Amino acid sequence: MRIRIFFSKNAAMRFTGHLDLHKTWERIFRRAGLPLAYSQGFHPQPRLNLACALPLGFTSQAEILDAWLEYPMPLQDVQIELDRAAPPGISIARIEVVDQKEPALQTQVSSSEYIINFLTPVSELDQKLSEIISAESISRRWRERTYDLRPLIEELRRLPDTQAGNASVLALLAAREGATGRPEELVQALGFDPNLTRVHRSRLLFRE
Repeated sequence: MRIRIFFSKNAAMRFTGHLDLHKTWERIFRRAGLPLAYSQGFHPQPRLNLACALPLGFTSQAEILDAWLEYPMPLQDVQIELDRAAPPGISIARIEVVDQKEPALQTQVSSSEYIINFLTPVSELDQKLSEIISAESISRRWRERTYDLRPLIEELRRLPDTQAGNASVLALLAAREGATGRPEELVQALGFDPNLTRVHRSRLLFRE
């Protein structure tokens, strides 16, 4: 039985990385007493598949996990047990049954939507957003590799200020094989310090 879990990763889990999140889910299934399936071979691995890695320090309301169970169970029972076993920082929205033959989650995600909140006042933000949108290319360097950030920006717009009065931006960034738009790179391209922001993933978009 293949199930798809839609969940939030909240402030308590902000600094849990992708690999540790994978291990956290394995522990959740173990605590819940659910029959999580494992791969065959000398080093069996839990059959868990996260849709898209979330950078360290980000929160999200749009995380998705596929998990395989050894045998079918009522979804209501599965969600009750997972809710009981989940640690602070993980909140399960819903669970669905997925066709076993459906492609891997990672291959289906086309882009991620982020809300970037600035923690301190920023100057000339509207002008800088306009410059980014109108730019033909934006050369950036990531892990000793130069790439063009501009084609990875699918949408970029100002949002109403936060309750604290700080600026907020929505960015829809492509998630392609070998080329993924990163919010912190966008913030730097705007001329601001990513350490002075809070980034929240609000949506994952899938290929049709």
